[in-house]
Amino acid sequence: MSTAFTAFRALVRKDIALFVRDRRALVVSVLTPIAVAAFFGSLFGGTGSGGSPISRMPVGITDLDNSALTQAVVESLTQDESLDVQMLPEAQARQLVKSGKLRATMVFPAGFETAATGALVGLGKMPDIQLLYDPSQSIVRPMVAGLLTQHVMQRISRPNFIGGTRPAPFNLVDTAVTTGPRYNSYAHSFAGMSIQFILFMGIDAGITLLLMRQEGLWRRLRAAPLSRGVLVGSRAVATMLISMLILTVVYLVACLAFGVRIAGSVPGFIMIAAAFSLLAATTGLMISALGRSVGATRGVAIFSVLVLVMLGGAWVPSFLFPEWLQHVTEFVPTRWAVDGLDAMTWRGLPLQSALAPTAILIGWSVLFASIAVWRFSWEDG
Repeated sequence: MSTAFTAFRALVRKDIALFVRDRRALVVSVLTPIAVAAFFGSLFGGTGSGGSPISRMPVGITDLDNSALTQAVVESLTQDESLDVQMLPEAQARQLVKSGKLRATMVFPAGFETAATGALVGLGKMPDIQLLYDPSQSIVRPMVAGLLTQHVMQRISRPNFIGGTRPAPFNLVDTAVTTGPRYNSYAHSFAGMSIQFILFMGIDAGITLLLMRQEGLWRRLRAAPLSRGVLVGSRAVATMLISMLILTVVYLVACLAFGVRIAGSVPGFIMIAAAFSLLAATTGLMISALGRSVGATRGVAIFSVLVLVMLGGAWVPSFLFPEWLQHVTEFVPTRWAVDGLDAMTWRGLPLQSALAPTAILIGWSVLFASIAVWRFSWEDG
């Protein structure tokens, strides 16, 4: 047996033994694909055995007619298990659709009952029902339109035309509601992917710190008058600046090549970008401070980023999540980063809409930085 083959076999055996002995790396390596598969499996229908809808769609209804017919239709829509109906004034409903809080709003015009019943028998012009919808969720529009037509026809046919088949006695006027000039699906994609890969970059920066500790650099640095906060903080600032540079280049390409526009507040966009860059830096530092071996820490970091990205709506828009999960993700920082960048780009929302995402991202960053400084170790790994 050749010397080269013997050395090769020994190295392979050593790597396998190290991996098996590192329980954290082993558990994470197995847990990550299971968690991702379970997440997407439950998101898109689970076992397919039926049951309640994945999530009730929040929609608004404005009833300007307030007739017996519209009240009956509203009652029917409210009882639909796929809808979460809110009765709202038109202006408020429109604003909620703009901000992404409602998927759509149905506006029944004044005189709808009289016009619809007349049109059903061929007398008079068909009235218009205005459907205000969020253009980022175009798949929702035909679903809501279909449900609306179904419930209107069920109610209007009951008194006189039971069992009959007639066309809907109204026109559905679709109106995409957004403050920005138009919806661009690339805007959401660039936000999500920027967040994912900048988080990975932050993790790499943290892993570098861990390697420096293992190589004995910390022992030499202890002789210098450097506090833990100074050393960790300098790394965080450098990583934050690199993240900002990456975001700048990515969005420059998005604007030039894919038509993405910062239709909202430019200062708001910068605030959210800076706050998220700080979050990416402190996330990596925290994981490196808590980690022991490079293998285990890298595994934990990858798993953490995947979970943050999934729950943040970077891969799949958060409105597709089950209703309970939509509420849970309000406590996930990446959800605020994705929604904040969306708000400042295609949604075209003002500076005020950037304040909450920025504050929450900074709050999480402060928490992660505090944990990193507290658990930072000068000893060689």
